[in-house]
Amino acid sequence: MRWDIFCRIVDNYGDIGVCWRLAKQLAQAHGIQVRLWIDQPGIAAKLVPELDPALPAQTVSGVEICHWTLPFPQTAAADVVIEAFGCDLPPAYLHAMQASRPVWINLEYLSAERWVDDFHARASTHPQLGLTKHFFFPGFTPASGGLLRETNLLAERTRFQQSHALQAAFWESLGIMPQHAYTISLFCYPHAPLESLLDAMMQVGQPVLCIIPNGPIAEHAMAWLRSRKGQHKLRIATVPFLSQERYDHLLWACDLNFVRGEDSWIRALWAGKPLIWQPYLQEEDAHLAKLEAFLQHYCQDSPPDLSIHIMAAHRAWNRNGFTPSAWQALLAALPGWHKQSQAYARKQAEESDLAAKLVIYCRKFF
Repeated sequence: MRWDIFCRIVDNYGDIGVCWRLAKQLAQAHGIQVRLWIDQPGIAAKLVPELDPALPAQTVSGVEICHWTLPFPQTAAADVVIEAFGCDLPPAYLHAMQASRPVWINLEYLSAERWVDDFHARASTHPQLGLTKHFFFPGFTPASGGLLRETNLLAERTRFQQSHALQAAFWESLGIMPQHAYTISLFCYPHAPLESLLDAMMQVGQPVLCIIPNGPIAEHAMAWLRSRKGQHKLRIATVPFLSQERYDHLLWACDLNFVRGEDSWIRALWAGKPLIWQPYLQEEDAHLAKLEAFLQHYCQDSPPDLSIHIMAAHRAWNRNGFTPSAWQALLAALPGWHKQSQAYARKQAEESDLAAKLVIYCRKFF
């Protein structure tokens, strides 16, 4: 089969991050011929360093990457067409689909909300074109579309986390020396209560190394740190944009990972380390409902006292911010939280393989 994946890059690297991982998994693990259509190759090149944004089409890691331009080039529709995150297919391509009538998949955003299982794999007929669109929902239960994961990911993670040499080489490549501090990666949206977190870290007085990607958040954090006088044990390190592989290594190496959106959220889950998720801000606090649904699933097998700390940390980060006492409680919970995170990742890996589920779902139409 030949598959086309359409991706509009609308929120930094989240959409392209998911689509690029999916395209590679389909091509490399399932032997599928994949074209990935992207509208902003210059942004995509940050995640795919081999990509030349000036070329209209090129093959990278077994995936043909094409520039989604207007007017859209004349091309035959693939056997399976994936419209990622409701990005709206080009009219010219929809016309081509009318001739061949491919399997049309709308890949939805990830959510742990209960309604996902009921709506996963439902179909809808386009009122003008008569084409059927199938709605594929990633999720955390066997009844959903699962979570995106490379076949050997957990084995690679375990090898890295059990090797002091690999971790030392990684830190050296970043020019960072953890020096017996709590290592924390911080990737968040601008509205996060950043100063409350930094202030809590400083007041508690435990050695903390907070690693932040270069950009406005890092600049804000560094300016805040410079304004604080006196001795303290909080260090902030900024790092350049990391490839997907090296970002995985950062998540694997840290004691706690603050993540946001979808792609970094799931990579932090597979890291098997404590994570604090910040969902994308939505009207009427819809993002908080998504957060609570995830927390219920994430903590379902945790001891009640640990669940209280995990939930409290997430709610603090997504509402009014941290207090020193809340941060101290979080640090005390980290050993148990680490064990819970490892067990959760193993359990989800047994149940979740989004690419495999997607292939099985599409093959039944041929």
